[in-house]
Amino acid sequence: MVRDGPGTPYTPRPVKATVAPLEGNKVKVSVEVDEAEFDKAVDAAFRKIAQEVRIPGFRPGKAPRKILERRLGANVGREQALHDSLPEFYAQALSEHDVDAIAAPEIDITAGEEGEGPLAFDAVVEVRPEVQVPGYGSLRVEIDRPDVADEDVEAQIDRMRQVQATTAPVDRSSQEGDVVTIDITGTLDGDAQDGLTADDYSYTVGSGMITPEVDENLRGVKPGEILSFPATHPDEEETRELEFRVLVKEVNERVLPEADDEWAEENSQFDTIEALRGNIRENLLARQQLQAQMQVNERTREALAKLVDMEPPATLVDKEVQDRLQEMALRLRAQGLDLDQWLSATGKAPEELLDEMRAPSADGVKIDLALRAVADAEQIVCDDEDVDAEIEGVAQRLGEKPRKVLDRLERGGQLPGLRSDIRKRKALDWLVERVELVDQEGKPVDRADLEVAGDEQEGAPAGQSGQSGSTAANDDDSAANDDTESE
Repeated sequence: MVRDGPGTPYTPRPVKATVAPLEGNKVKVSVEVDEAEFDKAVDAAFRKIAQEVRIPGFRPGKAPRKILERRLGANVGREQALHDSLPEFYAQALSEHDVDAIAAPEIDITAGEEGEGPLAFDAVVEVRPEVQVPGYGSLRVEIDRPDVADEDVEAQIDRMRQVQATTAPVDRSSQEGDVVTIDITGTLDGDAQDGLTADDYSYTVGSGMITPEVDENLRGVKPGEILSFPATHPDEEETRELEFRVLVKEVNERVLPEADDEWAEENSQFDTIEALRGNIRENLLARQQLQAQMQVNERTREALAKLVDMEPPATLVDKEVQDRLQEMALRLRAQGLDLDQWLSATGKAPEELLDEMRAPSADGVKIDLALRAVADAEQIVCDDEDVDAEIEGVAQRLGEKPRKVLDRLERGGQLPGLRSDIRKRKALDWLVERVELVDQEGKPVDRADLEVAGDEQEGAPAGQSGQSGSTAANDDDSAANDDTESE
């Protein structure tokens, strides 16, 4: 570390800076550093150089500045000082004037690059645009009304009964779902094909387990019928046509156990079939309520994005695409895959994947900008208690102490991003509380109908904000996991 005194790191003092708007969503930041202050940076630079060069008669790091200037030239220290301290001078100017830069700056040194005197430079940089979101306080979104039909309950009961289904022969034509016993021979150019030839094979009509043509021909048949028909080969790379010959030996229907109290008691924790139906209805309703809550959040975000009447900056869209790509790679890695393997398995080119991500990424940027605008308009802030609560949650998930999580966030410069994400999330919560909810017929939906009864409410999703839904704290989860892996 460069130091300007024994045990004291050199830190540039506040600089003089002005900010002027430019076209194309850019600003010019003009920075001046007085001669005395910049000379401290030059002095620190020479001490750094002294550690790296060997001067006869001096131990490493002990050669005086004047000796180094005579041997190496005065501008060597000035060049090193520019390299080391200019980024900090620039960062100070951004912080002082609250400039939200979203790209690397174009820097032009206007004075002090050579010789003596003060340092001055201009930095032209793209900034995050401020957007207008008219009507954000009266959003209207359509969601699925939580409503469990009797048919949904009975379908669940039937799925439970299917596990214990038996079969019985019937004297009628086969129907969808029947189990037929067949001798089947699939040939290609007259040769029987392994995997497509079997005797006394039990096949469920409509299962699609062989080819679509097999199901089509097995509907409406009776025992004793012999069928012959062509079919497309199930191997997509095989272009030749198959020929099937099928002898229908038996048609069986599925027989489900009676859905009565005895069956319910044997197959569930309930004594009666009505109690089981009631429990299934409650569970299905809770699932629909959670899904509806997720719809409220997601469709509020979508409605908000439509209020942004501008093309988002390509810089932000590109970053969002990369963030989504990285998030996808992490999910695949958790499944034991990498992105190249996934692309190979799906037959998708990398450029095609990136193109597919651009439209949702652009919408994500619009949502991000709109939530910032809502937070500004409604004076929504992120206070220290919000940050403490977020860090506490991350610490619990990682099994670490909050202090350790905070230190890592500070070292990584992620605290400002965390505060911004919390603020946007609070803005989304503000919107969700006020958005008008209607069903697919345009009828109002009561918010109370979305509340999950009992302890399951704890599983309700909270509002998510930001571009891709992740926060700096969530990013820190990944960083912490990477640290653990490297250790």
